[in-house]
Amino acid sequence: MGNNNKYNKTLNVQEGINQPSSINNESISKFKQIKKKSLTADEYVKAIISGDITILSKAITIIESSLAEHQELAKDIITKCLKYSGKSLRIGITGVPGVGKSTFIEAIGKYVTSFGKKLAVLAIDPSSDISKGSILGDKTRMEELSIDSFAYIRPSPAAGNLGGVARKTRESVILCEAAGFDVIFIETVGVGQSEIAVHSMVDFFLLLMLSGAGDELQGIKRGIMEMADLIVINKADGDNLQKANSAKIQYENALHLFPPNDSGWIPKVQTCSAINKIDIDKIWDIINSYFKLIESNDYYRKNRLNQSLYWMKQTINEDLKNNFYSNEVIKAKIIELENSVINNQLSSIEAAKILINLYFKK
Repeated sequence: MGNNNKYNKTLNVQEGINQPSSINNESISKFKQIKKKSLTADEYVKAIISGDITILSKAITIIESSLAEHQELAKDIITKCLKYSGKSLRIGITGVPGVGKSTFIEAIGKYVTSFGKKLAVLAIDPSSDISKGSILGDKTRMEELSIDSFAYIRPSPAAGNLGGVARKTRESVILCEAAGFDVIFIETVGVGQSEIAVHSMVDFFLLLMLSGAGDELQGIKRGIMEMADLIVINKADGDNLQKANSAKIQYENALHLFPPNDSGWIPKVQTCSAINKIDIDKIWDIINSYFKLIESNDYYRKNRLNQSLYWMKQTINEDLKNNFYSNEVIKAKIIELENSVINNQLSSIEAAKILINLYFKK
């Protein structure tokens, strides 16, 4: 762990003492030269596998970029990083608003890094163009984790459609693994469609819940609970402890109604108090037990292969859709057909067929 004493110091300047310039012309010149220099894909990869976090961040920014030249460079970087990836524990973390996700991620994140493991925290949130995902706010609250030399916190990609954001996150995972991160948390915002995308790129899915907020089982989609390998009830402390234990029994009963997982794992329910760091070790023990099981029965390898095939198809779908809507002929015709549909002059199916035939020049 790095020494954080420097963050606790303040700079006292005596009145009347002339302070030297912190930046001279030579420093500015060097900075401009570094900024202007364009790295090749091989240079990016070399720096990434050596653990250079600055270059890793720049590479992820290139992945997130919509510029054509950046997309080509990104593909090259990802392809070259692939052989160095695939060795991390990928863990999806989601939860209802107000559940204390940032506090929980910091608590379990610090526990993970205490063993000398390198941790990367990524986010998926295609909904907000202003906040770029809740993790931007979370990062300011994860004071200990954000200055931990074994941790790397990366904000969500810029807002866009879920498929595009999810794909960029998955590609960021590949780069983080190549950089030597042992554990990767992928956080989602709220409970919705993004959880499905996260489930398709992680090994373990953790659902964070609260107790004492009405009927705990109401408003939770069956599909989300079916995906969970572990349900964690946070804020199990003080007056809320009894409610948390009661909610634990409810969730355990509910999980018994679901069909068994392909992994052979029986989903667990665990209470904790992230703010007081109570039972965080038990949660990590459960996660380790899961990975031991799926490695012993070969589900780990099979699941990763199935996920790769899934993302191949998702990439095809995403690229075809982007290419379709960016086609100049389609862009010129689609507004006219949209108006025809709105005015009931044409059915939506007929309009779609016209556009598709136009695209394929039939």
